[in-house]
Amino acid sequence: MRKGILMAGGNGSRLLPITRSISKHLLPVYDKPMIFYPLSVLQLAGIQDVLVIAKPEDIVMYQNLLFDASSFGLNLSFAEQEKPRGIADAFSIGQEFLSGDPCALILGDNLFFGKGFRHLLREVNREDGHNYIFSIPSSNPQEYGVVELDPNGAIVSIEEKPAKPKSREVITGLYFFNSDVCELAKSIKPSARGELEITDLLLSYAGNKTLSCVQLGRGFLWMDMGSHANLLEAGFIVKTFQERLGVTIGDYRRG
Repeated sequence: MRKGILMAGGNGSRLLPITRSISKHLLPVYDKPMIFYPLSVLQLAGIQDVLVIAKPEDIVMYQNLLFDASSFGLNLSFAEQEKPRGIADAFSIGQEFLSGDPCALILGDNLFFGKGFRHLLREVNREDGHNYIFSIPSSNPQEYGVVELDPNGAIVSIEEKPAKPKSREVITGLYFFNSDVCELAKSIKPSARGELEITDLLLSYAGNKTLSCVQLGRGFLWMDMGSHANLLEAGFIVKTFQERLGVTIGDYRRG
């Protein structure tokens, strides 16, 4: 059964000076802390065992905030990331937690919303021997990881923030990996900026033809809430959808 990892570390440098005194994942996005949104995605996928990775000084705040998670079917564990070492560092930190199980990894500043998302996530989660990324069209793909697909939807290439993107499909911060992920992650070398890049891990899987891309098309919303503008916009979007559609977005307490 897949386990979940939620990355809530990092310095939140794009949100300075706000993040000098608080983790960005604790910031409010309309009526809920940011971390509620990615946590609810794992819950929608049917994942119950989740490891929250955060800076040492933030662990107690997350434990206090999420104290009631077990009442809503979530079994949370917590682990420290002493300094930012890249997204793929999650598999070094979380190796003992995963204990050889497949997993889903989500970044703590990601917002997803769309009709049928629960069903889609659970379909993907059932395929626990395979690996998946999720992509969505973007008007500014050069700011993200970009995946190029052939006419059949197979992955042709993956590039991180390319100057000349080969497609408009950007890779979101949600990944489903099989039980090989911790061993494969050990082979990744730090990049020029000294981090273990998730792109390098994806390229390893793509090279083995064991990585598929789920395209989130019309009717789906994805946002990285890690900048001032996006944080503000995300709050307005959540407010508008909740009020006009009568739904609750991104709350693990509502299932």
